[in-house]
Amino acid sequence: MTLSVRLTHRFGGFSLDAAFEAPMGVTAVFGRSGSGKTTVINAVAGLLRPDAGHVALDGRVLFDSSRKVFMPVHRRRLGYVFQEGRLFPHLSVRQNLDYGRWFAPREEGAGFDHVVAMLGIGALLDRRPGGLSGGEKQRVAIGRALLAKPRLLLMDEPLAALDEERKAEILPYLERLRDETEIPVLYVSHSMAEVARLATTLVLMEAGRVVRAGPAADVLSDPDSVPALGVRTAGASLHAIVAAQEEDGLTRLQTSAGPLLIPRVEAEIGARLAIRIPAQDVILSRNRPEGLSALNVLAATVTAVRLGEGPGAIIQLRAGEDLLLARVTRRSALALELAPGVACFAILKTVAVAQTNVGGAG
Repeated sequence: MTLSVRLTHRFGGFSLDAAFEAPMGVTAVFGRSGSGKTTVINAVAGLLRPDAGHVALDGRVLFDSSRKVFMPVHRRRLGYVFQEGRLFPHLSVRQNLDYGRWFAPREEGAGFDHVVAMLGIGALLDRRPGGLSGGEKQRVAIGRALLAKPRLLLMDEPLAALDEERKAEILPYLERLRDETEIPVLYVSHSMAEVARLATTLVLMEAGRVVRAGPAADVLSDPDSVPALGVRTAGASLHAIVAAQEEDGLTRLQTSAGPLLIPRVEAEIGARLAIRIPAQDVILSRNRPEGLSALNVLAATVTAVRLGEGPGAIIQLRAGEDLLLARVTRRSALALELAPGVACFAILKTVAVAQTNVGGAG
C-alpha cells in the first residue's frame, strides 16, 4: 500500500509545495517548526482542503483538485493520533477502545486482544483517563485508532507533550506497531531521536518544500541531507546484534565493522538493534589510535566529503555494511587529507550513546 501526495497551498505568508511517495512502514515527515509538516498531514486527513494537488492511498483517490474530488474525512478510513490523547474522560479505557472498534468494518474484525497486548494496556482497561500517565494515555489513543481498522495511521508529534521518561516508555511500543502491523504510518515529528528509531522512509521538509525523500537509512547517512537535518542532529545508524552483557554495566554489540560497547541496554543476547551515532560524536584518525579512554574504534573508509560554507565539514564513512557520518572542521578534513577511498578509523565514545538512540531494528 502506497500513499501518494502532491500538494500546493498558500495562506498568510506561508507557501506549501510538497510531493512524495510513502510506502508501507513508517514514513516520517521531519522538519523544523513552520516547515509545513502538520499542513501536509491535515491535508491527507481531510481536515484541510489544499488549493491544488492530488492525494491517493493505494490507488484510492482522496483528493484531486483537477477532478474536483475531495473525499469527506469520515469516508477516508484514516486513524489520527494527536499530541494529546484526546480520550473521553467519562469512559473507561475499555470503553474508549470500544469506541474505535465501533468504526471498524464488521467483516474485518477488531483484533482487540492483539492490540491490547501489543500496546501493553491490559492492566489499564478498567481505569479512566484521569488516572493514566501521559504515556499510557497515548498508548490507549493509538489503540483506539488501530481498532477502527484504518487504511493509514496519521500521527502528529504524538510524543511532543511527554517528558523524556514517558517518551522512553512509549517508543518500544511504537516500534512494535511498526513491526507487527500492516498499517502504514505517516509520522510527523521534529525529534530526530524518534525519527531515527522509527522511520523506514524519511521525508525532509524545509520552508514548505520537500528537500529530500527516500529510505530513512539512505537519507540520514547522506551528507547533502545535513543542512535540512541540522548539523547538531545529523547522524546515521549502525545495525548491531547484542553479543554480551558485561559485568561493568556495558553491553557488547557486534556490528559488521567490529565490536561496539555502549551503556547497558535491556535486551536479550542475539537481539537486533539499530544504534544512532550523531555525527558530532565521531572522531576520525588516519591511524589506529592507542591509549585513548574511548573504547570504540571502527575501521572505516571515506565515501564522501561535504565542505560547508563555514568552518565545518561532514564526512560520510563506510564501516562494514553501514554508513556513518562524522562532523569535523574543514581544517581537520584538509589536514587528514580526507577524500573518497581514504582508509581511516572512527572513534566513538561509549558514554556518548544515549538510550534514546538505541532501538529495535525494523
